[in-house]
Amino acid sequence: MTEQNVRLGILLMILTSAIFSLQDAISRHLAAEYNILMIVMIRYWFFAAFVITVASRKAGGWRAAARTAQPGVQMARGLCLALEICVMVASFVVLGLVESHAVFACYPLLVAALSGPILGERVGWRRWTAIAIGFVGILVILQPGRGVFSASALIPLASAALFALYGLLTRYVSRRDSSATSFFWTGCVGAVALTPPGLWMWQPLHGADIAWMGILCVLAALGHYCLIRCYEVAEASAVQPFAYLQLVFASAVGVAVFGERITPATALGAAIVTSAGIFTLLRARRRIPVGR
Repeated sequence: MTEQNVRLGILLMILTSAIFSLQDAISRHLAAEYNILMIVMIRYWFFAAFVITVASRKAGGWRAAARTAQPGVQMARGLCLALEICVMVASFVVLGLVESHAVFACYPLLVAALSGPILGERVGWRRWTAIAIGFVGILVILQPGRGVFSASALIPLASAALFALYGLLTRYVSRRDSSATSFFWTGCVGAVALTPPGLWMWQPLHGADIAWMGILCVLAALGHYCLIRCYEVAEASAVQPFAYLQLVFASAVGVAVFGERITPATALGAAIVTSAGIFTLLRARRRIPVGR
């Protein structure tokens, strides 16, 4: 890998984080007016069409991409991500972008904590220390015992846990399946799973929201395309820390567009969680220098 590839990978990860932040803002806007399952279902329809198109252009077509020896795990991955997106969009509506992303930033710590029991990986004392410090940051954000804690604060934490499980299952299936296969199953399983409840909750889109829904679908596909290109040109361990910029971008949009506030506790807690998360990523990079 050349230095130029790493630089390009970092730029693509920054672009991906910005795109996903805009996507989250539109999701928050639409979910405040329409059923969340319907919004995510339409997004997944476009996503599934995108992954099928990408797979069809590769050697062997979509049938080759769909071929897997572990369909049960692949389906579990797809269901985890679909549920995670629904939960996170609900968090945007209830808590806003700033607090949701501040808590969600703990997902690398959950990945590190669960990688031992699920994948059999060794987690050293330094990473366990970082995990403990990171969850102190979560407590700073949630402020239990000060009269401001509510059950709604657990929504982004549940989303982070689902995304961590999705990430661990992705690492598990990567031992036998290609990234193209995992990408194909991710889009198609989510679309199939969300279609029945999404159609049941169908609400007609009105006025400008039709355009916003179209933009959301395009951003979702564009963001995943940039992410794919990012991992094609650079190792995941080299670019993953820059994914934390999504917290910065999403917070900026939350303040500028939705009038949200960044409280001192949220800022301090997010800084602690992010620092601990980056440390665990760097430790993983030292242990696995060749990438995933």
